[in-house]
Amino acid sequence: MLRLFRYLKNYKKQSIIGPLFKLIEACFELAVPLVMAGMIDVGIKNSDTSYIARTAVILVVLGVLGLACALTAQFFAAKASLGFATALRRDLFAHINKLSYKQIDKIGSHTLVTRMTSDVNTVQTGVNMLLRLFLRSPFIVLGSVIMAFTVSVKLTLIFLMMTPVLGFIIWFIMHITTPRFGDIQKQVDRTNLLTSETLTGARVIRAFSRQENETKEFDAQNDLLCSRQLAAGRISALMNPLTCIVVNLAIIAVLYFGGRSVNIGGLTQGEVIALVNYLNQILLALMAMTILVTSLTRMQACASRINAVFDIEPSITDGSESPVECDKTAPAVEFKNVSFSYHADDDPELMDISFSVKRGETLGIIGATGSGKSTLMNLIPRFYDTDSGAVLVDGVDVRDYPLKQLRKKIGIVPQKAVLFKGTVRENLRFRDESATDGEILGALEIAQAKDFVMKKPDGLDTVIQREGRNLSGGQRQRLTIARALIGSPEMLILDDSASALDLATDAALRRAIAEKTEGLTVFIVSQRVSSVRRCDRIIVLDDGRVAGLGTHSELLSGCEVYQEICRSQESTEEAAG
Repeated sequence: MLRLFRYLKNYKKQSIIGPLFKLIEACFELAVPLVMAGMIDVGIKNSDTSYIARTAVILVVLGVLGLACALTAQFFAAKASLGFATALRRDLFAHINKLSYKQIDKIGSHTLVTRMTSDVNTVQTGVNMLLRLFLRSPFIVLGSVIMAFTVSVKLTLIFLMMTPVLGFIIWFIMHITTPRFGDIQKQVDRTNLLTSETLTGARVIRAFSRQENETKEFDAQNDLLCSRQLAAGRISALMNPLTCIVVNLAIIAVLYFGGRSVNIGGLTQGEVIALVNYLNQILLALMAMTILVTSLTRMQACASRINAVFDIEPSITDGSESPVECDKTAPAVEFKNVSFSYHADDDPELMDISFSVKRGETLGIIGATGSGKSTLMNLIPRFYDTDSGAVLVDGVDVRDYPLKQLRKKIGIVPQKAVLFKGTVRENLRFRDESATDGEILGALEIAQAKDFVMKKPDGLDTVIQREGRNLSGGQRQRLTIARALIGSPEMLILDDSASALDLATDAALRRAIAEKTEGLTVFIVSQRVSSVRRCDRIIVLDDGRVAGLGTHSELLSGCEVYQEICRSQESTEEAAG
């Protein structure tokens, strides 16, 4: 938890002023019982109305000053905690964006969202409480004990016996609840995951009439979360009654022994009232401390989860701080004995892959589902690092590139068309914010998307809903292709990005790319023979290995795997044509 306090470095002034004013408020509060004692022992005892009036004014002034200090402390504590959370959230988001695909897959996006939102908010609340109460409550307890010494040394022994008992109660409850709050946050992760999956797959769930099953599963997870929160809450709730019992027993003892001392003239009635008031101040301070302890235990659990994310070192980082010199005579892309697996214990997804692609060449990649086509393409922009071997772009190992330089060379169209909420223009400028409308329209024309976009009443200003839900699958794919073409990339990766297009549109798309993007190296990943048959060369993958490499006609005559794919889609005679 202490590691996160570095985010308060830009709020040092607020972090000092907040607790300082709380301490000043506490000083005013500690003076009140003595003023009350004087009012009783002097004003009321002697029926001195003027003295009573003066002390009443003093009490009002102390109350107003205390309120002003409390409001000032609250303002600066809130400002510091809000700035703390803003800086923490910003760095956490930036760190998550540095993690590789493999690391994000391992952690899970649902828990990252929880840590970015719920956990950070909990830590922010904890910091706010810490700045307001961490010094004030112990100061009130200690100050009350010291002030009690000035009234009666003997009766203060009751305070001294009570304090360690209260300290033990607070420590014991905090010790038990801290791990429980960690379990609660993990259960929040699981509940969020189930909610996310249910909302994302709502159509599938309804198509198979699984609403009741999903509701039962959610209820089970939600009830488990509720039971864990209740268990932790019950333990935390013990703190108030236990502290009240201890303090009230101390008050009874003070009244008993104080009353006897008053009878023999050892104490005045006002001094006994002052001692009782100090005990009540201790009680109120401890009740505030219970709130703080509960907040701190939750904060500790959440801070540990946030630090766990920060402790993950990005596995993919810039190979060089400055741009590297490329070899323009080298192949655009070259794979040298590449093997790769997603997890160390898994079987390799790719094994001993070697091939090269010339500049301006169009390479088709085909194979059965799960043969490693998308995995192969993900190695070029270095979304993953190879286990062995090397991937070279323009003669330079991708691990030696600054990531920005490498990925600027590549226009990528992923399998799943991903669009963001905003206008068509904003989505297409995602790759290059300086793109002009002319460049955008040119990319839309190549992607066979210009007609349907310009038919919209607002044209490029047409608003796209989140994930492109107001567009068809084919429209989403064409827009993502247009986006990848913005900024004049040196190579284009189409990862099964025409699966929702009809054959005529698919053919027109490939023809436009070939005619209007001179010198562009293109990778077409597809399960359709029709999509890759006219590529300069085709790689056939089979269970992570290269089963064939050549033109359509060469593979049709010499590669059994390719022949089988062709037969499953059309007759050999049609394929040859």
